Amino acid sequence: MPPPVDLNLLRAFVGVYDVGSFSVAAAKLGVPRSTLSRAIATLEEQLGVTLFQRTTRRVAATDAAAALYGRVAPHVAAMDASFSDLPDAEQAPSGTLRVTATAEFGSMILAEAVARFTQRFPKVHVEVRLSMAMVDLVKEKIDVAIRFAGKPLRDSTLVARKIGRVAACLYASPQYLARRGTPRTPADLRAHDWVDFIGSPALRLSDGSQRAEVGAKVDVAPRLRADSLWFMLEALKAGAGVGQLPSFLADPDVAAGKLVPVLPRLVALAGTVYFVHPASKQVSPRVTAFRDLLVELLRQRPVGPPER
Repeated sequence: MPPPVDLNLLRAFVGVYDVGSFSVAAAKLGVPRSTLSRAIATLEEQLGVTLFQRTTRRVAATDAAAALYGRVAPHVAAMDASFSDLPDAEQAPSGTLRVTATAEFGSMILAEAVARFTQRFPKVHVEVRLSMAMVDLVKEKIDVAIRFAGKPLRDSTLVARKIGRVAACLYASPQYLARRGTPRTPADLRAHDWVDFIGSPALRLSDGSQRAEVGAKVDVAPRLRADSLWFMLEALKAGAGVGQLPSFLADPDVAAGKLVPVLPRLVALAGTVYFVHPASKQVSPRVTAFRDLLVELLRQRPVGPPER
């Protein structure tokens, strides 16, 4: 079996055959004429045939060259086209963008961001995975994660950029408050039915600063617990009690009069929204374009309180 032939040698051969000149082919390929001559000589040596008859005035292809050209030229052209058409090979974003976020943020914020993104960049396809799980971005081949944290994220394999703030505040339905009364102080919460998220930390109320962990701790016993913020939202609207929700999730129902902020000057949790992607020397244009679009959207529609 003959040894494999370097694709660059075949590309050089096709270039010379197409134009019938070493000088012209070298200019088109962007290489010195001497480099092209050595490539053809190497190819002739490997194949054991003469491909071009060279004189001082002209270059003539042999029968062997014509036969080789018919076999390899279409494949060389297809190979070059496949390389040039790779995602992100061109400056405009292209390819598939894979994003993960929580279901609530995904539905309330990310859906609009993705819709804008696909309209702005028609060559990009988007896959969204909504989950509360902390997905391994590298293992799962995820390009972007939207994550929330009270402290800066520290992972040498990831790049995290702050793109906004988020806060969880206390809410109840008007019907519940009419029936049970409105809490005026954090201590009043002990006398109310508490709707809690499974796995959430102890309730601490603060002034909304990023140091929410120093806020006053409030001992509340959950009457109802759930592992879904969507379920909590519906339960609170139905009058199940008082509970904490991200403000961006509750705001539409507050505007509609279906929920009322409780102790509105205080927040239960305050944290940062991070745009996270795997560390890489060459960040994909589709990742940077999506980051910029999401930052733009969050400036228009903040999901939390301003810095204090």
